[in-house]
Amino acid sequence: MLPSNKRTRTQSRSQRHPRHRSGAYRGAASAALAGLLLATTACGSDDAVQSAPPAVPDDLECFSGSLDGAGSSAQENAMTTWIAGYQSACEDARIYYDSIGSGGGRNQFIDGAVTFAGTDAAMDPAENTDAMERCGGSDTINLPAYVVAIAVVFNLEGIDSLNLRPDTLARIFNQDITRWNDPEIAQDNPEADLPDLPITPVNRADDSGTTENFTNYLSAAAADAWPHEPGGQWPITPRESAQGNSGIADTVSRAEGAIGYVEMSHLHGLSAASIGVGGEFVEIAPEAAAQVVADSPRREENTSEYDLALDLDYGTTEPGSYPMVLVSYETVCLNYPDPKEAERVKAFLRYVVSPEGQQEVSAETDSTPVNDSLRADLLASIEAIGS
Repeated sequence: MLPSNKRTRTQSRSQRHPRHRSGAYRGAASAALAGLLLATTACGSDDAVQSAPPAVPDDLECFSGSLDGAGSSAQENAMTTWIAGYQSACEDARIYYDSIGSGGGRNQFIDGAVTFAGTDAAMDPAENTDAMERCGGSDTINLPAYVVAIAVVFNLEGIDSLNLRPDTLARIFNQDITRWNDPEIAQDNPEADLPDLPITPVNRADDSGTTENFTNYLSAAAADAWPHEPGGQWPITPRESAQGNSGIADTVSRAEGAIGYVEMSHLHGLSAASIGVGGEFVEIAPEAAAQVVADSPRREENTSEYDLALDLDYGTTEPGSYPMVLVSYETVCLNYPDPKEAERVKAFLRYVVSPEGQQEVSAETDSTPVNDSLRADLLASIEAIGS
């Protein structure tokens, strides 16, 4: 096993590569880092790159060299923040993440093109089997490191809030409800001056974990109105489609009458609907999403005790819950053929799940930091990664 460099804010135990972080260094590193991150993330977000380096733990462990990941665009802003924090503290590390969508990330991981995949849908058993060759015969494990709500965003002039029941939402995206003044929408929005305007549903064009979570929700909460199997590919011919969460947000913002679904950090001032849960309508909020995750068990088909993929209860009617939740995973090998790969991914993931890493991302994206119990399980799984 390769030794890692355990460091503090003031000195490194490795005398060959001292890392003293002066104020001048932090300013220069932040400027250089902004350019680096925009060049190495596929759909970088300007507001995710901060003017000062994010906080890191006092005992952060650094590695020297490069680490490559790809996948979820829902993680795009979170990953940019994590990379900024880690690289500002560890100047010899270079981390690259390509936000090509969850399906593309899993495929690149299986092919051995990247060391880890960011994915909003955990690897299924068939994908795990396909990945065994790149993992030297070992299983993969899924680590839920990013928890965030999915927003239903819309663009209607003069209307900032909207109530949508699960069945209504399903019929809108199934193109059965086609105008904004439809009686089914109007009955739950008596104070809204709904226009006689065509509805333009916007869905993801790429294989998307956000789509898989969204369609899982529609299948669980509105089965009679959504006659499609959940999945990462949109199941019907679209009215309008876009690449990535950023693409949907941009398309909805430009087209009056449009409605779409995005991970919460991509709201960017767009209006978000309140979702019907039981007898109430619940606004999108990190706390409301956290309740669903806390009540969800582990998935039955997990590969081992270290695979932490969850079986989310999208159909919950628990008061105050916001059931349209996205749990985004870092998918890695339990054992890597290359010990350097194992040590690099472990060092970075320790920061990702740390209190500092989770709080920094929450401040940027409105995500829900993992609780102490889940963090303990995540750290045990990270420590189990070997070669």
